[in-house]
Amino acid sequence: SPAVATTVVQEYQRHLKGSQNKVLSEKEIETLKRIAAGQTTKEIAFAMRVSTKTVETHRSNLMAKLEINTIAGLTKYAIREGLTKL
Repeated sequence: SPAVATTVVQEYQRHLKGSQNKVLSEKEIETLKRIAAGQTTKEIAFAMRVSTKTVETHRSNLMAKLEINTIAGLTKYAIREGLTKL
């Protein structure tokens, strides 16, 4: 029906517009991949050769940019975006 088609198109456009505002840095993407892989903050810090505070900052920035409030949410986002696999 036209009403359903309009809603679908509007939601798709909203999704595209939201994706454009979510520009992540390379370090944030690497952090996100490692979070989704189940690594701890200490493990991520060691692997990336940064402090745990830096990892926490990257995670905080990811959550703010993506409007996601949990590690599980970040993991689901990474899977959905093809950044990691199950």
